[in-house]
Amino acid sequence: TKVVVATTVALSFISFWRAAAVVLSDLASSAFYAGGIAEQAVGKSAPWFILGVMLFSFAVRSVYMESSSMFVRGGVYVVVRDAMGPFVARISVSSLIFDYILTGPISVVSAGQYLGRLLNEISDLSHLGLHAPPNAFAAVFGVVVTIYFWWSNIKGIHESSGKALRIMQITTVMVVAFLIWCPITLLLAPSVKLPPAPIPRNLQFTAESLGWFNGTIWPQIGAIAVVIAFGHSLLSMSGFETLAQVYREIAYPKLKNLRYTGNLVCIYAVVSTGVITIFAGMIIPDQFRKEYVDNLLGGLAMHLAGPPLLRLAFHMFVVVVGVLILSGAVNTSMIGANGVMNRVAEDGVLLDWFRKPQRRFGTTYRIINLIAALQIATIALSRGDVYLLGEAYAFGVVWSFFLKSVGVLVLRYHRHDQEYKVPFNPRIGGKEIPVGLVVTTLILFLVAIANLFSKRIATIYGVSFTVVLFVIFTISERINARKHKKTGLEEFNLDMRAEITPETVHARSGCVLVAVRDYSHMAHLHNVLEKTNLRRHDIVVMTVRPVSTGAGEYELSNQQLFSDYEKELLSRVVTMAEKEGKTVDLIVVPGVDPFDAMVQTAAKLKASRLVT
Repeated sequence: TKVVVATTVALSFISFWRAAAVVLSDLASSAFYAGGIAEQAVGKSAPWFILGVMLFSFAVRSVYMESSSMFVRGGVYVVVRDAMGPFVARISVSSLIFDYILTGPISVVSAGQYLGRLLNEISDLSHLGLHAPPNAFAAVFGVVVTIYFWWSNIKGIHESSGKALRIMQITTVMVVAFLIWCPITLLLAPSVKLPPAPIPRNLQFTAESLGWFNGTIWPQIGAIAVVIAFGHSLLSMSGFETLAQVYREIAYPKLKNLRYTGNLVCIYAVVSTGVITIFAGMIIPDQFRKEYVDNLLGGLAMHLAGPPLLRLAFHMFVVVVGVLILSGAVNTSMIGANGVMNRVAEDGVLLDWFRKPQRRFGTTYRIINLIAALQIATIALSRGDVYLLGEAYAFGVVWSFFLKSVGVLVLRYHRHDQEYKVPFNPRIGGKEIPVGLVVTTLILFLVAIANLFSKRIATIYGVSFTVVLFVIFTISERINARKHKKTGLEEFNLDMRAEITPETVHARSGCVLVAVRDYSHMAHLHNVLEKTNLRRHDIVVMTVRPVSTGAGEYELSNQQLFSDYEKELLSRVVTMAEKEGKTVDLIVVPGVDPFDAMVQTAAKLKASRLVT
């Protein structure tokens, strides 16, 4: 009988720098379109609301960190399910996937708008007379970029996170340039004023931005008007939900690296989106601002102080950066949606057919194919209209944030294993009161309700899409229940080998070999995961399949090669390794005597230790 080498995409980990780059590829990209969309909806005070949302992101970061510290492996679905039941959980994850599906299209279409308008400006300056319709150009560009990142994600997260890191390095150069050049421009033009204060009398809603509130008394109430305006600016925090999904891939030490990732993401977003949007509101003259609604930073570049040729060169650089980071948001959305759908599939809410690993790269290619197809269809239906996509996109963002926050709040009273808690928890009469978490949840609830009635397009399409996904998840869950399928199990690629060699499992000499058989007794594996430095030693986990002395050479069925018990056992190993953020290699070894099999395997792998 053969040795079985089991591999899974789950045990693929990245540094906090790469994790931050993945999140920022989406979150920081909103600087290119959020300001223009918000200003169309609420008027010239929009930059202050964008900055307010960016500061509020620190509170949302804390919510995601508390959820992740409990290591709820199913992400938002399991958080909400454990807190409020499977019905609400399916609604929550459906709205979250709607958010991810729209993240890619709005970002890549915005990139196409920047590039198309720049090409038109260059054509005008060179008197070529060639003009491309910005919307049509943006739609075609969006489809091409989506296909490119589809293939990148098929190849795996290391490939895609590396691209995200390079994109963010180039983006940082642009942000620093703006932070130096904008204050110089303001010093040379002392008459420039700050945008109007974010108070009710300065808000200028349109009939479209009020939605079903139009013609009612509600927008005339100051506090409600401010909440509506805040809701129209919330899409500047788009992509933040990727923090929870990428947590699974963050390397050891997980929580410490998550804290670094969250702080880095929030600080970067405040500067790149909040501060630079205020600079745009101050520097771009009112009479020209409408021309740059779909490419706000391009307009800012063209109105900085300095020679026209230098400004044009910087404008071209801004567009190149915008195309890179906005296109990278497609990559982020695919990573996030793939992570969410994998988690719900693990919990039995999606058919296992979707999770079949790709033979060459080990990725869940069927889910990635579905996500890419939905995004391409969305781009085609939008015809390159950024405002339309932005309005629809807001639905998934706010409701996924709110339901996640409610789930964490309920779990605060059901579970007590949080390694991190949302700050400000005073004790009254010996009882801890989660004031910080309650206030954050309340703000998200008010914004969610405001968006529900003020964003007509978002509500109609968001609810429709959510209902369709909800029905798919419900049917899948019932099919899985009829099969009596155990949930929470990994999908493995199985590679049959005649014998064990270090090359079989890619383990270096001196590795640590851990033998497991009973998933209720794996404290020894936990100790090895905690104490082993992967820079020095690889970790190989083995289990022995008993065979009789008279078995001889024969072919085994898939069930015999990898039984349900072995699948459950190694799934528990994956969960433990994933929680620590450390990679392990998995093998199933046949043997007459399990102790002989362990020692022989350790010898063949040239292991430094055998732990059992």
